[in-house]
Amino acid sequence: MMHILIVEDEIGIIQFLKQGLEEEGYKITFATDGLQGFELIQKEKFDLILLDWMLPKMTGLKPCKAVRLKDNSTPIIFLTAKDTLQETIEGLKAGANDYIRKPFGFDELTERIITISTI
Repeated sequence: MMHILIVEDEIGIIQFLKQGLEEEGYKITFATDGLQGFELIQKEKFDLILLDWMLPKMTGLKPCKAVRLKDNSTPIIFLTAKDTLQETIEGLKAGANDYIRKPFGFDELTERIITISTI
């Protein structure tokens, strides 16, 4: 079973993602701020990380970079309202494999999870 970490500060989005992804057969762990996400990444191994950029206590860039320093193989998808070309490039340079702008469709997310986990 694929274990996914969701790092997101909007509880409604966490609940939506958690319920939908669990129904798809994924195991879900979540954090509600960047620091908590960073600490979980240091302690556990995840098969995929869904990471918001604009988080309390620490932006999503630091946990993303931490994953790349620790383990270069864990796929990371940014889920964010940041939408300029420069921000997309910055997120990818930080180590993200993919970048989905909010709002997004659940079907789009699951297709990207399937695609990224088979690479």
